[in-house]
Amino acid sequence: HGTSKSAVSRRFVDKTSLQVEKWMKRRLDALDLLVLMIDGIHVDDHVMLVAIGIDREGAKHVLGLHEGATENATTTKALLADLTDRGLDTQRSMLVVIDGSKALRAAVRDVFGSRVLVQRCQVHKRRNVTDHLPEAEATSAGKVMRQAYRCRNVKRAKKLLQGLARQLQSRHPSASASLLEGLDETLTVMAMGLPDALERTLSTTNPIENMMGSIRALTRRVKRWRGGQMIERWVGVALQEASTRFHRVRGSGGTNKLAEVLKRHSERLVTEHQAA
Repeated sequence: HGTSKSAVSRRFVDKTSLQVEKWMKRRLDALDLLVLMIDGIHVDDHVMLVAIGIDREGAKHVLGLHEGATENATTTKALLADLTDRGLDTQRSMLVVIDGSKALRAAVRDVFGSRVLVQRCQVHKRRNVTDHLPEAEATSAGKVMRQAYRCRNVKRAKKLLQGLARQLQSRHPSASASLLEGLDETLTVMAMGLPDALERTLSTTNPIENMMGSIRALTRRVKRWRGGQMIERWVGVALQEASTRFHRVRGSGGTNKLAEVLKRHSERLVTEHQAA
């Protein structure tokens, strides 16, 4: 007997919905995570926030996703609350890598407090600054920022970036303000003294951006979206598919050094709390 297209479609939707729901509700307690990365992707008129973790071995893990209208603090807190409910330990020191969103940063601080070390993506910061500039000056400013972010010396990097901000202040105050906003948090990983390859990996959201490419490739096949639930299901399927191709992050041999830095940060907080 023939089976109608609508029946096949319903079965596909039911099966993938259950599969994604089960996968996204799995426990996270056993993961020894050092890094949390959060980024958002726009699909139709919705934003899907995605979180991945990097463990002590340098392996990547998709942790969760949350649908919202914007990449705001409320959406981010909802995502983090879900991760916490499923076993993410917010009481330990962790490196959190985000784009330049102030809302993301505020939500992360509210949930983790001073235990978290925040790295703002250097690629996003450079793009945010150059978007305020004419083409010729954008090229010049971009070169200075790349030089600063690759110099591996925090004092020199900060000097270069602050000098650029002073140069831009008179003619392009918005670009100057964008550069100075959260400047120190674009240098968080550089200050850790990690091996070069790992420093470059963790100074941007590239590890999660690459996965977003898989989501875009899959969601481009859809001609008509029928609400956030459908988007969430398709993004979940794309994440599952992408996770089967995960490799260890570049520079994974330096994760023990990162673990030491985070441990020292945690111990320093305990000492300061006891002294207070």
